[in-house]
Amino acid sequence: MDYYVGLDVSLRTVAVCVIDTDGKHVFERTVECEIDDIVRCLEELPASRLRVGFESGAMSQHLYFGLRAAGFDVVCMEARQVNAALSAMRNKTDRTDARGIAQVLRSGWFSEVFIKSREAHALRALLSSRKAIQKKCIDLANEVRGLFRVFGLRLPSRVDQGSFDERVRPLVEADPDLSHALLPLLDARVVLYKTYRELDRRVKQAASHDEICLRFMAIPGVGPIAALTFRAAVDDPARFTSSRTVAAHFGLTPRRYQSGEMDNPGRISKAGDRDVRATLYAAANAMMMRSVASSEIKSWGLRLMRRKGRRRAVVAVARKLAVIMHRMWADNTEFRHGKVEGAV
Repeated sequence: MDYYVGLDVSLRTVAVCVIDTDGKHVFERTVECEIDDIVRCLEELPASRLRVGFESGAMSQHLYFGLRAAGFDVVCMEARQVNAALSAMRNKTDRTDARGIAQVLRSGWFSEVFIKSREAHALRALLSSRKAIQKKCIDLANEVRGLFRVFGLRLPSRVDQGSFDERVRPLVEADPDLSHALLPLLDARVVLYKTYRELDRRVKQAASHDEICLRFMAIPGVGPIAALTFRAAVDDPARFTSSRTVAAHFGLTPRRYQSGEMDNPGRISKAGDRDVRATLYAAANAMMMRSVASSEIKSWGLRLMRRKGRRRAVVAVARKLAVIMHRMWADNTEFRHGKVEGAV
């Protein structure tokens, strides 16, 4: 007999619920969130075939590869769909959530989530670290700007991050009151900015040593950040059966609500990875507004901008960039500046 195992995962514990093919409960248990503890729990079942399922989350990669290595059939399910199914339950506990996950697994009403490789997660960690330090540098610079206004000091609207300390420190040191409060803030920002520069160097080095990223960076407007972000988010181009679905996966296609006589297309769904969507938008904007290189996609975007406006045109170009970059990766081809039939 086959059994279906639902795991409700938290940071330290896992609620385990096992049901049979008829949906009847076999047993329930709470164990530590460790691969060995979960494996020992499941080895007590007399079934020859087990299917283990849990919703996507922070521990998904650890559990997926650990349980797969132990010989189990493991499925990571789309969290939004599982949450919609569990919302019908009257009481929400870890125990009832595990029951619901097991029933969803048995019914088959779920979308399986692709688990990225360790290499992809390492690249994403590098990009996330760079972005976090960059945000802290900007926050500290804005804090200094705000405190300056109280004393009647106004900095230029745009000051390069690299020269910010040179512009601000003489003003701070000239006032004893400001020196007492702001010099430690500037010192902290200098350290953070050096860390940011090092992480930025590592990101660019990783992109320059990757053949796929170098191919992406041949597209006007696509730099190391956009190329590496897309590379890490997709991980395996074969996971998409059609290049057209890549843009929808990252939330760049319009929503639609249709019921009876009502049919309302909406704005883009903004589903999937926010960082990928933001970098594709930035790359599309750079292609249309800053790049001097001409291409068919840029010309199409400029024509669309005259009819629909800048924001809609940039989103449309970002959507096409996602399709083109995936097709280049899947077919092992280079970017062509002229029109290519069937490319998008």
